[in-house]
Amino acid sequence: MIKEKMKKTHVPFRLNILFLFVFLLFSVLILRLGVIQIVQGEDFERISEQTENVTAKSSAPRGKMYDRYGRVLVDNEPTFTLTYIRNQNTKQQERLEVARQLSHYIEMDTDKITERDLKDFWIITRPDKAKAKLTEEEWTNLTSKKAYQLQIDRIKEEDLKEITDNKDELKVAAIKREMDTGYALSSQSIKKGLTRKEIAKISENLGDLPGVDIAPDAERVYPYDETMETMFGNLGQIPKESLKSYTIKGYEQNDLVGISYLEKQYEDLLRGQKALKKYVTDKSGKPIGEPENIPGKRGNDLVLTVDIDLQQELEKILEEELRKARSRGNPYADRAYAIGMDPDTGEILAFGGTKYSSKENDYIEYSYGTLSEAYEMGSVVKGASVLTGYQTGVIGHGTTLYDTPIEIPKTKAKASYSNLGYVNDLTALERSSNVYMFRIAMKIAGYNYTPNTAGIPWNRDAYNQVRYHFNQFGLGTRTGIDMPIETTGINGGTQQLGNLMDLMIGQFDTYTPLQMAQYISTIANGGQRIQPHFLKEVHEASQVNGLSNIIVDQFETNVLNHIQMSEGDLNRVQNGFWRVTNGSNGTATKYFKGTDFTHAGKTGTAEVDKGFNLTFVGYAPYEDPEIALAVVVPNLSSDRNESVNKDIARKLFKAYFDLKDEPKSAAPTAKEEKKEAS
Repeated sequence: MIKEKMKKTHVPFRLNILFLFVFLLFSVLILRLGVIQIVQGEDFERISEQTENVTAKSSAPRGKMYDRYGRVLVDNEPTFTLTYIRNQNTKQQERLEVARQLSHYIEMDTDKITERDLKDFWIITRPDKAKAKLTEEEWTNLTSKKAYQLQIDRIKEEDLKEITDNKDELKVAAIKREMDTGYALSSQSIKKGLTRKEIAKISENLGDLPGVDIAPDAERVYPYDETMETMFGNLGQIPKESLKSYTIKGYEQNDLVGISYLEKQYEDLLRGQKALKKYVTDKSGKPIGEPENIPGKRGNDLVLTVDIDLQQELEKILEEELRKARSRGNPYADRAYAIGMDPDTGEILAFGGTKYSSKENDYIEYSYGTLSEAYEMGSVVKGASVLTGYQTGVIGHGTTLYDTPIEIPKTKAKASYSNLGYVNDLTALERSSNVYMFRIAMKIAGYNYTPNTAGIPWNRDAYNQVRYHFNQFGLGTRTGIDMPIETTGINGGTQQLGNLMDLMIGQFDTYTPLQMAQYISTIANGGQRIQPHFLKEVHEASQVNGLSNIIVDQFETNVLNHIQMSEGDLNRVQNGFWRVTNGSNGTATKYFKGTDFTHAGKTGTAEVDKGFNLTFVGYAPYEDPEIALAVVVPNLSSDRNESVNKDIARKLFKAYFDLKDEPKSAAPTAKEEKKEAS
């Protein structure tokens, strides 16, 4: 009984302790709520009204481009840019006042101003005149949007002359135009390349220029001047039709992007990581406190496959030889192309074109044409023609055919440059027999040739068969080069038997110089059609001059297809090409005598409306090819005693082997460029 009583008195005591603890806990909680509501209430009310973070982005330098030996080809020159960031609630008149102040400190190009820009500026700066453009009734009945458009429509040329005739006001309009282009809390470039004098003036007055800043920037420079400049590409504003896709990737409307060639092809690798300023704003859009700064990062550096020394030699040789050809009485020969390619990897070693500009009365760099212009290439395609004959079974190794003019009703006699008599497959390549190729075409078409006999049936599917085999070498199809554009040439379709015969000697369908380089590379390497490419490696941006050792990616050799022809057939054609540059009757033997490297190739002549296209494809060394060449010189007046195609090829081969083991010179610096220019 006593123990039971003790238990009963002990339980309420524990409960009292618990109640006391709970009371104290609630007291602390109530006190804390009171402090938050009474003492810190205004602070938390302000925080609760804040919007989400707003981020402003500033441009970052693009990655550089280097040649295969680490010499910089495309660089960034440090410069300073005038930038402007407006708040979400910045008024038009406030921006106008800033523009007016800036007009006293900088020079400004006014060429970008459009008529619409001028009309908008006229309305802002002349509110009373702008209001008078509409009647009271129109102001009452029209929506603000329609009223504004009606004001725009009623502004006359004489109104705009008030601005255009005043250089100072026109400058203000140009500055404000750039200020209005950007989004709120987004860094907008007003002027790139500020002078020291402009920087000093702006810096002195930054306190009176809300939103204005001077930011370090970079401009593209080319240490080797115009060498290969076209292929590097240009930067520009995002095209309107592509704006949505770029926006999804995080770009802003006014960003500069690669718009052509390598700059465009590798935009994702070259673009820098922008510097960020993270703002916290209140409901009105006004920033609260200082922004959080996150530094940007330069884009990745690209190592290209090109040897800049060989590239310079190529461009020099093309210009020299084209000049000589024109001086020999070839006024329509206004361009020449050449490509050097590693046949085993597809790496472009040198790649260029030169063009005579009558407007400038000078020769200009014209690499663009190597992948965008197509020509009838002539007899250089005969390697593919003979291999097609093997593959279709209409000829074999050593097959002998009679070379004499082919006479078909209603068609001009089709012949070689002379009657060669009986020739086999190797001799046909060595001496460039047209008739041998014509007879292969007739056999593929099932045409039982009898001179001057009409009505003989033939199979038009022969066109498809020939083109199928030609395509395996890259003729008439995309090469796959790492460029945004390339043409495939013109397919002449299915026409007469005579056109099929012309197709076999390269005088019907057209091909690009690049396709010819891929074609000869496929023969040189034993039957693999390899994707040609400019990109070799991608390196992480270095914090100092030169390439970093961190390789982000490498371009792996990409075999597009293996041609469906035997090794024996390929060896046979390689032997035929060796005879072209080495045989006693080779069409190029006398041009390649005395070289200290072995070689093989094929010459070509295509008769066209403006005269003749002279071409050459070849590779060296013959036993283990390191370089494959394609040379194209269109529109010569005569092919007699004209050697421009062979001269270019020989000099390019020699340049490659002469440069191969030479020490590589460093790229010129910006200071050296300026010194040379002065």
